[in-house]
Amino acid sequence: MSEYDVVVVGAGPGGYVAAIRASQLGLKTAIIEKQWLGGVCLNVGCIPSKSLLKNADVAHTLRKRGKEFGFKFDNLELDFSAAVKRSRQVSNRLVKGVGFLMKKNNIDVFMGTAKLTAKDKLVVTDEEGKTEALSAKNIILSTGAHSASIPGVEVDGEKVVSYQEAILQTHQPKSVVIIGAGAIGVEFATVWNSYGTDVTIVEMLPRVVPLEDEEIGIELGKAFNKQGIKTLTNHRVQKVEKTDDGVRVTVSNDSGETVLEAEQALMAIGFRPNSKGLGLEEIGVELDGRGFVKIDDRMATNVPGIWAIGDLTGKLLLAHVASTQGIVCAENIAGAETVTLDYRMMPRATYCHPQVASFGLTEAQAKEEGYEIKVGRFPFQVNGKALGLGESPGFVKIISDVKYGEILGAHLIGPEVSELLPELTLAQNMELTAAEISRNVHAHPTLSEVLMEAAHDVEGHMIHM
Repeated sequence: MSEYDVVVVGAGPGGYVAAIRASQLGLKTAIIEKQWLGGVCLNVGCIPSKSLLKNADVAHTLRKRGKEFGFKFDNLELDFSAAVKRSRQVSNRLVKGVGFLMKKNNIDVFMGTAKLTAKDKLVVTDEEGKTEALSAKNIILSTGAHSASIPGVEVDGEKVVSYQEAILQTHQPKSVVIIGAGAIGVEFATVWNSYGTDVTIVEMLPRVVPLEDEEIGIELGKAFNKQGIKTLTNHRVQKVEKTDDGVRVTVSNDSGETVLEAEQALMAIGFRPNSKGLGLEEIGVELDGRGFVKIDDRMATNVPGIWAIGDLTGKLLLAHVASTQGIVCAENIAGAETVTLDYRMMPRATYCHPQVASFGLTEAQAKEEGYEIKVGRFPFQVNGKALGLGESPGFVKIISDVKYGEILGAHLIGPEVSELLPELTLAQNMELTAAEISRNVHAHPTLSEVLMEAAHDVEGHMIHM
């Protein structure tokens, strides 16, 4: 039986980062992965989707804004399969990179399915059914989550698809009903719409991206409607039926039922944890009512020596959160200096068009928690760089506490706002105020000037409006 200080189960962005940090701290480390190094994120999630979104941005410009930019075509041809091929090349390159990092850091890799047989023992079963027993002083669970579905609706991978089938298929559907207006739903809506697919989004809550600040959801809804993406908010899906030509989706609201027909339906309503079949119940690892693994601030479960990170914990299902948890977990195992995470202040980014980025409390949440707040806003429509890019819709919104000037949250929609967010999260983490952001000199012309102007607005002296 091979013995380790740390065995990580799952090689996604949480697991492989945890393994690297554990090895850096002098711990003998192994990692187990049943399908892909890099997990969902590198293979069928974050990375290939951003590649597709870049293609979509070019396609959108050529199809819908060519005249504005001075482009003329006699017969423009868009090859969707080429976009998918490029996304696979990008993904494969990074997956190979993870393999290299495992070798560089002397981490043993076991490809197969893991099951815990005791709090310090596992069995790995490979594709051929061969088994290998491992012993570990510490086991880090990082098995992620899988796409949820509406009860009674079969995801067959052809007419009703999850994100995984959608991101791998090389043909462009003529029409799609997207069920769910969270990050996955609106990103696929952006890709398909840019290539000319007829897209309808169905969301049971009042707005698209319903977990974002209310003003963000309203602004994105307007942008989508302008792009020709139909949004049915406050609608529930009653049933999804397969037809000879595709799917028939019945939705309802207070006014009654509506039947939508399309070539495909994308199920994008959320995720469920990959906690079954690991042997957790047998060794007493505590789960919550949804099946997510319960952890403390150190990433430790209730069983000594068993730790959990990433989507499996249900804290905040984002790749960068999983990676951060992995580092903190490894440092706690090694007894190294580390930090305690504040999940509410973690950055969030959605790469639709326009992009959405945020962290912290929404305006409504801040008021509900009893804060007296100041809110600063500034639009991209008067920003020189945004106008030059031809990307002027959107705004930056900063929420600050009146008493201490603490930044409570920020909510951005517009061009490349995912790249602007770190200035604000760093400021909040270092306990800087909006006044200090406004005093920070921002290069001109840049999109980041909108952050400065919004910070000026918090302080009551916006310059360019």
